[in-house]
Amino acid sequence: MLENVLKRVINVFGSHNERKVKALMQRVGAINAFEPGLQKLTDAELRGKTDEFKARLVAGETVDDLLSEAFAVCREMSVRTPPPDGDRGLRHYDVQMIGGMVLHSGGIAEMTTGEGKTLVATAPAYLNGLTGKGVHVITVNDYLAQRDRDWMGPILERLGLTVGAIQSNMRNAERKAEYAKDITYGTNNEFGFDYLRDNMKSRLEDQVQRSRHYCILDEVDNILIDEARTPLIISGPGEGDVRKYYDADRIVRQLTRDLHFEIKEKESQAILIEDGIEKAQELVGVKSFYSGPNLEWPHLMEQALRAHHLFFLDKDYVVGRGEDGGQEIIIVDEFTGRLMPGRRWSDGLHQAVEAKEGIKIKAESQTLASITFQNFFKLYGKVGGMTGTAMTEAGEFLKIYGLDVVAIPPNRPIARRDDDDKIYADAKDKYQALLADIKDVHGIGRPILVGTTSIENSEKLSTILQRSGIPHNVLNAKHHEREAEIITNAGQNGAVTIATNMAGRGTDIKLGEGVEALGGLHVIGTERHEARRIDNQLRGRCGRQGDKGSTRFYLGLDDDLMRRFASDNVAAMLKKFGLRDGQAIEHKLINRSVASAQKKVENRNFEIRKNLLDYDNVMNDQRTVIYASRQQILEGADLRGMIEPMFERETRTTVFSQLPEEEPATEWNWEELESWYERKAGEKISIDRSERDHEKIVDVICAAFGKIYDRRVEELGEELHGQLESYILLNAFDVKWKEHLANLDALKAGVGLRSYAAVDPKTEYKREAFEAFEDMIESIRDEVTDFVFRIEVEKPEEVSQADDVWGGQQASHQTVGAYESNQAQNEVAVGRDMSGQPAKPFVRNDEKVGRNDPCPCGSGRKYKKCHGAQS
Repeated sequence: MLENVLKRVINVFGSHNERKVKALMQRVGAINAFEPGLQKLTDAELRGKTDEFKARLVAGETVDDLLSEAFAVCREMSVRTPPPDGDRGLRHYDVQMIGGMVLHSGGIAEMTTGEGKTLVATAPAYLNGLTGKGVHVITVNDYLAQRDRDWMGPILERLGLTVGAIQSNMRNAERKAEYAKDITYGTNNEFGFDYLRDNMKSRLEDQVQRSRHYCILDEVDNILIDEARTPLIISGPGEGDVRKYYDADRIVRQLTRDLHFEIKEKESQAILIEDGIEKAQELVGVKSFYSGPNLEWPHLMEQALRAHHLFFLDKDYVVGRGEDGGQEIIIVDEFTGRLMPGRRWSDGLHQAVEAKEGIKIKAESQTLASITFQNFFKLYGKVGGMTGTAMTEAGEFLKIYGLDVVAIPPNRPIARRDDDDKIYADAKDKYQALLADIKDVHGIGRPILVGTTSIENSEKLSTILQRSGIPHNVLNAKHHEREAEIITNAGQNGAVTIATNMAGRGTDIKLGEGVEALGGLHVIGTERHEARRIDNQLRGRCGRQGDKGSTRFYLGLDDDLMRRFASDNVAAMLKKFGLRDGQAIEHKLINRSVASAQKKVENRNFEIRKNLLDYDNVMNDQRTVIYASRQQILEGADLRGMIEPMFERETRTTVFSQLPEEEPATEWNWEELESWYERKAGEKISIDRSERDHEKIVDVICAAFGKIYDRRVEELGEELHGQLESYILLNAFDVKWKEHLANLDALKAGVGLRSYAAVDPKTEYKREAFEAFEDMIESIRDEVTDFVFRIEVEKPEEVSQADDVWGGQQASHQTVGAYESNQAQNEVAVGRDMSGQPAKPFVRNDEKVGRNDPCPCGSGRKYKKCHGAQS
C-alpha cells in the first residue's frame, strides 16, 4: 500500500522528491532489520544501548553511522512507553522514520495533519542528543512545548537522556537547568530572547544557553515564514512625550479620506496628501511640518491614520487587562489567531492604537538588542523542520535558509474530498449559504469545523448559529482556555465548532463512533486567508490517517482578500456568468483566480521578509563581532591583550595627529600630546622633543602605559584588577552598542527617502551603518582608555549600600520591531573588589569633551576628527 502512495506522491512532486523519498525508504529497511533483535532485550539492556552509542561516538563513529540502530532503539522504547493519555506505546510508522531522517539531515519534512509529527521528532532528537551538545525542539507556544515534553520526554528519559522544557515565566536559574539537559523543548521566541539576554549578561554564570548545536522546528512554516517578517527586539525605556499620540489621534479624526489622506490597503500604508498636510498643520498650529522640531508630525499622523483605517478591534487586536490591572492593547496573531500579550507593534504604531482606543499610552522604547529569526536560526550548526504545509514556500526555504523540503507520503491514502469554492456577491448571501450547509450536515449528525480569519467573524457566525438554535463551541483568542478540549471533541457526533486560524494546531481531531460512516468531519472555510498554507492547514483538520471528510470554502466579493487582490478579475467573470443575488458561482476559474490573489500576497510578504533580512544582514556581522568580544571578556580572555592594542591604536592616532609628518617639527603640538597622555594615564609624562621618529615616540608612550598597567595590577591584585577591566570593557561595549542600535534605527527610518534622489536606500544604509560601526569602535576605545587607569577602588569598609552605583540595578525591557516581550531583563555590569563589594568608580574633576563636540583647540572641527581623532 505504501508503494502505491509513494507513486502518487512522486507523480505530484516530481523526480527530485522521488529520489529523496526512495533513498530514505531504503534506509528504513535497515532500521527495521534491527527490530527483531531489539524486541528481545530487557528494558535495562535497551537503555544500555545509549551508553554503547556514546562510547562509539567517542571512539570515532559519527551520528550518521549510528542512525539506523539508534532510530530502531528509539522506536522500540516508544512501543514500551505508554503516553500520558493512553495504555499502550506508539510504534513509529515507516513514513515517520523517513520524516525523522529528513529532520536529522537538516531538511524540512512536509507531513500531512495527523501523521504524528510530535513522535517523528523523538528519533532525530535522541540520535543527536547522544552527542551531549544539546538538542532544541522548538514549537509555537508554551502549552505545546510543555505538552510535547510531557508526552515524548518519558521515551527519551527511559533511554538515559535528560529532557527539559522552557516556559516564559521561568527564572534564570530554572532556564539554565533546562538548557543544560540533552533535549530541551521550548518556543522560538523564548530561545531567541534567551540568546539576546545572554549577550547582555555581565557574568558568565548568569548565561543560560549552551551552544546552538541542532534544533528541530515544529510548525516550521509558522516560525520561519509567518513570524520572520518581524524581528526579535529587546528594548529599554526611551525618551519622549506620549501626549503627542493623543494629539495626533485627535487631529486625524478631523481629516477626511481621499480629501486629506489616502489608504493603500495592499501596502498597509496611510499617506497624507497635500491638502491633508495643510489641514493638519493648521490643526496642530504650526507653520510647517518640515522645519525645526515639527519633523515628527507627518509620521505621527500617518501612524494614527493606520491605527484607524488598517488595524481593527477584534481582528488585529483586542483590549484586555494587563498585569497591572489596567487596560492594554493585546495583539492577535494574524496566522494563528492567538493573543500575544506583552508584544507591541513598533515605530509608534502601538501607541497610536492605544490613543485610538483611549487607553493609557506606554512610552516608546529604545532598542538594546535585536535579531531576526532568519539570522538567529542560522546560528545553529544544523536545523530541521516539519509541518503539514511547506511546499508552497519551498523556494524561500531553500533560498533564505538552505533547507530542502521533502514531501513525505501519508501512512494511509488521503480519503478527504476537497470541493471547489463557492463565491457570492456579498457577505449576506455568503452567510446564508453557510448556514444552510451547516444545517444540512448537522442534521445527519456529522461533525462540522468552521474556520474563520478573525475573532469578529467567528463571533458574528456564532450569533447566526445561536439564532438558528444550533449548539456549538467557539474557539478564538478570547476563548482559548479550553483549546485542546474543544479541538479534541470537534470530531464527535453532531459537534459544531467555530475556530479562528488557531484551529487545532498541535491537537488532532479524532472522529467519534459512527462518524466515519456518516462521511467524516466536514470543514467549512468562511473566506480565504492571504496565505495558501493557512487554508491548507484548515483543510488538513479532516482526513487524518485515511479518515473520510470533506472541505469547502465560501467566498464573498467583499471579503478582504477578494476586495484587495482579486475583485476586479473575479467580478468580471461573475458579470460574464450573470451572477444574481443569492446565487453562487462554483467554477475552477474562480479557484485559480483566488490562488493567484494569494500568490500576490505571498510574494509581497516574501519581499517584506527579504527586505527585513537585507537590513538585518548589515547588522548581523556587527552583532557577531560585539557579541564575540563580550563573550571573550566573560570567559576570562586575556583582557590585557584586548586593552593594550586599544592604547596602541589611540597612541598612534594621537601622535600622528599632534605631530603631523607633513608639517615642520617646530609646529608640532608636544604640549597637547603630553596633555592627552595625562588625561588618559592620570599622571604626567615628559617626551624627548628632539625625537623625530614617530614610531619611537609611540613606543615610548606605550611603554609608559605598560608600566602603569603593571603597577595597577600589583596594587590591586590580579583578581580585582581583572574584575575592574571586565567591568570597564563590558560597560563600554554595552553602552556604545545601545547607542549604535539607536542610530541604526534612526537611519533605517529615514533612509527610504533617499530613493527620491535616485539612490538605493539599502546601499546607503549599508555604507552609513559601516561608518557608524567604525565610529562606535572608536568610541569604545576612547571609553576604555579613558577609564582603565583612572577608575579607583575604595576599601570595602568605605563602601556602603548607598554607594552602590553599579549593583542592584535591573532594567526591564520590552521588545519592539513588530512585537515586544516584557520577559527580558538586562543586568548592569558590576565591578567588585576582593571581598565582593561593589567597586566605586573614580570621578574625574575636569569635564570630558564629547566626541562630537567642537574641539577645544578652536580648529572648528569636531573633537573626534581633531585632537580626539581615532583611526
